[in-house]
Amino acid sequence: MLQITNATIHTPERTIERGSVTVDGDRIVAVGAVAGTAVPAGATHIDAAGLTLVPGFIDLQLNGAFGHDFTADPSTMWEVATGLPRYGVTAFLPTIITSPLEQVAAGMRVVTGGRPKDFRGAAPLGLHAEGPFLNPQKKGAHNQQYLRPPALDTVAGWSPESGVRLVTMAPELPGALEVIGTLASRGVVVSTGHSMATYDEARAGFDAGATYGTHLFNAMPNFGHREPGLPGALLTDDRMTVGFIADGVHTHRSVIDLVWRILGPRRMSLVSDAMAALGMPPGLHRLGEYDVIVDATSCRLTDGGALAGSILEPDQALRNLVEITGCALGDALATLTTTPARLLGLERERGQIAPGFRADLVLLSPDLKVQTTIAAGDIVFSAA
Repeated sequence: MLQITNATIHTPERTIERGSVTVDGDRIVAVGAVAGTAVPAGATHIDAAGLTLVPGFIDLQLNGAFGHDFTADPSTMWEVATGLPRYGVTAFLPTIITSPLEQVAAGMRVVTGGRPKDFRGAAPLGLHAEGPFLNPQKKGAHNQQYLRPPALDTVAGWSPESGVRLVTMAPELPGALEVIGTLASRGVVVSTGHSMATYDEARAGFDAGATYGTHLFNAMPNFGHREPGLPGALLTDDRMTVGFIADGVHTHRSVIDLVWRILGPRRMSLVSDAMAALGMPPGLHRLGEYDVIVDATSCRLTDGGALAGSILEPDQALRNLVEITGCALGDALATLTTTPARLLGLERERGQIAPGFRADLVLLSPDLKVQTTIAAGDIVFSAA
């Protein structure tokens, strides 16, 4: 059993000053004011005076970290998962970019094969297959030789039960709408991205069942006042949750502020889109089959200089959003907690601090730095 006291707790409905949370096993069993709360005999006690307790972060787009690339070797996701709690991440979608389909199949086997013995870290919730149904004109750092048109036989075995949670695809491609509808009917979240879709083509994809947008503005047509394209459709359709990389590199800082004003906490999903260089020194790294040069702020292909993922730490994304927009911490937190949990259909077990929910928790310092991360009731990271 674990007892946390004296924390400022952010729950979905309110903020509790000097609050208490009790954890038994991997679940939260009580949340309330600290006054009168006794620490159960034998429980581990954390006095969180001066700290803020928030739900664990959920990253929907992570290509790798700590020198490991999931597309090259999906089995490394468990090793990466042990390191992610330092950023407050307690759950994530390992992302496989466009590659031979066997790499997706291998990733599915890793996810469904169960966690290694004595594993402690962030939970892989299923794959994010970013491709192979992408528009070649917006392939970005994806290898064109592996791109293919959408087809039902390609996704025949893809479902959350088999390890696929989210699929990014271009809705304007021939056959895309049928594939979107089929995947959505199985509970797979379909995202529009790496696309040249017009506004009408994007809306057709939404009508077919797509509910997400992958890294807004990046690998999409430019927003125009006469043809708003996919970005305009994502921003103006209340059905859509929108993935956003708030690093100030993929979009200008002023655009981060603008998008926040439009989307707000219920529709913005902060993602890292981090690659293998996350947590590693600058230099030459890999994303899939490509060499990527990484400096202090960005990752770019050595061939052409296109952006290739990021080195954005998820907790830094949170700090960026608060600093740039001036929004309340509780609103900013939703973009990494309740909003992605709801998108994945996991809003009754993840993303909140409430009895019955998974004990995925993060203690933040006043400057929003991660001090302690708890995943499934275990203390898996401590800055001390």
